[in-house]
Amino acid sequence: MGEKYRAELLAPAGSLSVCKAAVFAGADAVYMGGQKYSARAFAKSSLSEEDELLLAIEFCHLYGVKLFMTVNTLFKEKEIEGLLEYMDPYVEAGVDAIIVQDLGVAKVLKEAYPDLPLHASTQMTANTREAVSLLSSFGMERIVLSRELSLKDISDIYESTGAELEVFVHGAMCYSYSGACFMSSLLGGRSGNRGRCAGTCRLPYTTAGKKGNFLSMKDMNTLDSLEEILKAGAYSLKIEGRMKSELYTATVVSVYRKYLDLALKGESYTVSDQDRKLLKAVYDRGGETSYLHQHNAKDMIALVDRPFRKEEEELTAFLRKSMEERERKLPLSMELKVESGAVLELSLEQEDIRISVFGEQPVEKAKQRATSKEEMEKQLLKLGNSCFYAKALCIRGEEEVFIPLSALNALRREGCERVREAILAKFRRNPRNRKCNGIR
Repeated sequence: MGEKYRAELLAPAGSLSVCKAAVFAGADAVYMGGQKYSARAFAKSSLSEEDELLLAIEFCHLYGVKLFMTVNTLFKEKEIEGLLEYMDPYVEAGVDAIIVQDLGVAKVLKEAYPDLPLHASTQMTANTREAVSLLSSFGMERIVLSRELSLKDISDIYESTGAELEVFVHGAMCYSYSGACFMSSLLGGRSGNRGRCAGTCRLPYTTAGKKGNFLSMKDMNTLDSLEEILKAGAYSLKIEGRMKSELYTATVVSVYRKYLDLALKGESYTVSDQDRKLLKAVYDRGGETSYLHQHNAKDMIALVDRPFRKEEEELTAFLRKSMEERERKLPLSMELKVESGAVLELSLEQEDIRISVFGEQPVEKAKQRATSKEEMEKQLLKLGNSCFYAKALCIRGEEEVFIPLSALNALRREGCERVREAILAKFRRNPRNRKCNGIR
């Protein structure tokens, strides 16, 4: 059965390792930001911000996955002055879209990079057809809707605007509308609109002599409603959690991938108890909820702290093993042409990419011991830490020749690197051709 709907499963990443876990788990796209200009300023990584993002963009593109960069905070005037210089490396690497909150930033980016898609962040609090229409008129190619909308709200917005809509389907929920909450700023001096939310709604408060987590929302879970969300007009189904671990991301993405594939075909399904258990194993705030079918209900609040749960070592080990087993490489076909008196020729094919690389010295006839076909194969198959595995290998030509193993290694490395570069070249841009240099 063919697919009845079009959709994208969008996963969070706070580091390169989490990005890889999301891709291997089945994400169609990943959203990620650095410590500057991002609504998750405390997302951690082991490399510099620029290195992490550039490597993540390359990794996603190698596997046919999109990467959306978050620049979704409100800016101070002086920060905009350095924005384009900051953006150039990511635009050049081929980042697929920028998620923005600040309209001034959106204007600067649209003028500088006219072909770079912009997505309106949920921090813009778009929850009406009028807001979505307005943002679309400003050049936003996609609108990330507020989490607080019902299925009917989503459907009405889509029917009225036809806009490409992104909808949260899993993860943490705010007590207030995203982008319209000043609680963290007022109580803790850390603004959620600057990527520094202190999570003050998660703290216990006392009222009428009773103490409880009166503002702490249960986490969103829409696994049972995926086809309804697609019917309502959502295109991108977004998982929250850029501060979460690679195990969390890999598990949630893999479970949603399983049921989204069924929903895309219009097939009915029942979520298994085992899959519900897996989601709770990686994170459980004390219940599940969403605004899809109800609004401001008392049972949407996690009134009490989560009871301490000892980690289920066996289940965690299963999840980690499953995550590691999903790692995959790209198929690569190779053909080595061997002819005495001529240089080696290694042809490589990866989908629509065909590359040939050549040795530096002519092949010599063997004076003593010839290099066997098995030895040639062994060297060419040493793909090691590359992103490829050998789908096929063919060696043609003379057999009684001597070839230094180092020459085969060099040929293999050059060939793999050139194929990799050819894949990435499809996505790269030249930001030096940008139309402006900033504020005008």
